[in-house]
Amino acid sequence: MNVIIITGASSGIGMEFARQMDAHFSNIDEFWLIARRRDQLEALAGRLQHRCRILSMDITKDAQLERLEDTLQEKGAVVRMLINAAGYGVLGKFDEQDRESELGMVRLNCEALTNITHRVIPYMRRGSRIIQIASVAAFLPQIGFAVYAASKAYVHSFSRALGEELRDQGIYVTSVCPGPVDTPFFDRAEKTGNTMEIKKYVMVKADGVVAKALRDSYHKLPMSVYSPMMHAFLGVTKFVPHGLCLKVMKLFK
Repeated sequence: MNVIIITGASSGIGMEFARQMDAHFSNIDEFWLIARRRDQLEALAGRLQHRCRILSMDITKDAQLERLEDTLQEKGAVVRMLINAAGYGVLGKFDEQDRESELGMVRLNCEALTNITHRVIPYMRRGSRIIQIASVAAFLPQIGFAVYAASKAYVHSFSRALGEELRDQGIYVTSVCPGPVDTPFFDRAEKTGNTMEIKKYVMVKADGVVAKALRDSYHKLPMSVYSPMMHAFLGVTKFVPHGLCLKVMKLFK
């Protein structure tokens, strides 16, 4: 059984991956949709042509990921793609934020992503692919977004190294690094702080980010960056000292 696994499938970028792949991946037997909100997963599954397996779970709980691994083994599944799209961010000054929310970012964005990737790789074969949702925040420390940016730096670094480790096995990893995307992500993030005003000028739609990520993954590229503005931002972070970038960023806070 050939399957695609998508975490964070109940909304935003994860949901958009399911929608776009449903139209083009005819050789897949099942989509395995993972998120905590069963009702939203069921609503998504009802709109897809592929047969879907609903896995309502909190992937920060190791025991629940054991259930996923047991199902992979029981069904004799071959994972053709793993899309790790689950994650969240909290805006605001670090020492003023709820500690559990900050730690939760590390658990979900870093630990859970690492855990599920490690559990799924044994069920992949040559030609399988992994897409990890990082962020352009991975390229530069972010004032007022400190833990989130650090968590995405982890995802990006981990993905680049993992891709090289798995290349000889014919498994390819793409780190997706979008800027601000018009999804429910900011509904949660902005409850505790505000992003810089420039966000509204560089905000993009999820469909474009996902379409490019799928193309870049198909071409076995290690990184996917969407929009000229974000490519420019990447260039700045490569050539301008981060200390100077942080000072400029602070002027806009």
